[in-house]
Amino acid sequence: MSVLEADQVKKEYQMGQVTVSALDGVSLVVNQGEFVAIMGPSGSGKSTLLHLLGGLDGPTDGEIRLAGQPLSKLNDNQITVVRRRKVGFIFQFYNLLPTLTAEENIGLPLLIDGQSLDKQRGRIDRLLDLVGLTDRRHHKPDQLSGGQQQRVAIARAFANDPEIVLADEPTGNLDSKSGTAILELLRKTCDELGATIVMVTHDPRAASYADRVIFLKDGLIVRELNNSAADSNVQAIMDVMAGLEL
Repeated sequence: MSVLEADQVKKEYQMGQVTVSALDGVSLVVNQGEFVAIMGPSGSGKSTLLHLLGGLDGPTDGEIRLAGQPLSKLNDNQITVVRRRKVGFIFQFYNLLPTLTAEENIGLPLLIDGQSLDKQRGRIDRLLDLVGLTDRRHHKPDQLSGGQQQRVAIARAFANDPEIVLADEPTGNLDSKSGTAILELLRKTCDELGATIVMVTHDPRAASYADRVIFLKDGLIVRELNNSAADSNVQAIMDVMAGLEL
């Protein structure tokens, strides 16, 4: 069953007298429980596509359907509610609030949605356990390592039990060891929780954890690659990138 669909999505920006095409008719389907990686060089449109998929921006043309809802039919307030309840976001630089503890940062989406943290205590506890931070629940971001902060961000992304989680270079600000731990955690959420993830990355090793890799170039999908085993597909991904001159 599809969770997210993009149908002939185009995005143009006006820069002075020049119209710049960031996406030029992109179509894709993401199914429930699937882990999809989006790769491409700088300026290929991958971050633009992620923002459109999450309702953070609107396309110039085409349609985004999230959990069966066409976003073009919704007003700004309705899109905000859909985004808050159906989409989780993971960013490269964590975006944690420095004055809140780990558990408070995780519970923030619930508070914003008007839910009682006391009633959701069990869910927060389960998320802390999932990301291995039960013993760090009262620590603030400046008391946590980069990898631990990203674990908090991952738990926060799942706080509202979203239909899909969108991750923008989630390992880009981490060392190799921490990055691997984060990728293994994302893979675990798909395998054990049935989570659906779309991840933008420039790293073939990161992309190898996904079920499917989509390659963007000049605003177009130019190739897709299905992964069968993460440890054997890094070279396959690099070969595709070389062939496409990405």
